[in-house]
Amino acid sequence: MNELVAVIDDEVDITGLVSLHLQKSNFRVKEFFDARTFYKFIKNSIPDLIILDLMLPDADGFEVCKVLKNDEKLAPIPIIMLTAKAEEMDRVIGLELGADDYVVKPFSPRELVARVKAVLRRRERKAETQKLKFGDFLEMDLQKYVITIDGEVINLTKTEFNILYQLAAKPGWVYSREAILDHLWGQEKYVLDRTVDVHIRHLRSKLGKHGGIVKNVRGLGYKLEL
Repeated sequence: MNELVAVIDDEVDITGLVSLHLQKSNFRVKEFFDARTFYKFIKNSIPDLIILDLMLPDADGFEVCKVLKNDEKLAPIPIIMLTAKAEEMDRVIGLELGADDYVVKPFSPRELVARVKAVLRRRERKAETQKLKFGDFLEMDLQKYVITIDGEVINLTKTEFNILYQLAAKPGWVYSREAILDHLWGQEKYVLDRTVDVHIRHLRSKLGKHGGIVKNVRGLGYKLEL
C-alpha cells in the first residue's frame, strides 16, 4: 500500500487521527480543512481515494461529491463520506451522488482504514483483457473500463460499469439484488439493498434510449435483455 488518500475535514483532531492510522497502514495522506484548498490541489494532483466530510466550512460535502463525479477526469476517484448524521436519507443521497461508502461519526479509525482498503481492493480488481458486446450498439472494454453506446463513450461510475458487465455477461439471466451486491462487494459490503436500485436508475439514465435493456423482474431482480 502506497496510495495517496486525501482527507477533507475541518476538525483537526479527526483529520490527524485518520491520517495517523492511514499512515500506519502505509498510505500517503494529504490533509485539507476546506473545499477551496482541496480544489486547488486536485487541479494538479489526483489522489487514489478521497475521505470527505459532509460539513465543511466553505462547502457542502454533497456538492463537492457532485462536482467530482461530474468531472470525467475525477469521477473514477473513490469517495468515502464522513457524516455526523445517521439518517438513512443522508446515506442514500451520498450513494446516489456516486460515493463508494460512508462512515458515521463517531467512528473507529481501524474500521475506516479497513473500508479504505476494501474500496481500493475493489478498484484494483483487474478485468479480463477483452471486449464484451451486447446487441449491435453496446461495447464494453473490460480492461480500460470504457463503454460505448452507438460508438459514443458513456461515462459510468465503477459500480455502474460492474453492474452492467455482470448483467451483460449473461443476457437474460436474472440477478437478485443480493447477488448483485455479492458480485460488487462480496463479504465487504456495508450498503443497503436499495443501493442497487439507485445504481440501476442511474445506469438506465446514462444508457439513454437504450436504458430499457436493463429490465426489472418483479420480485426477483434485474436482467439485461433486448
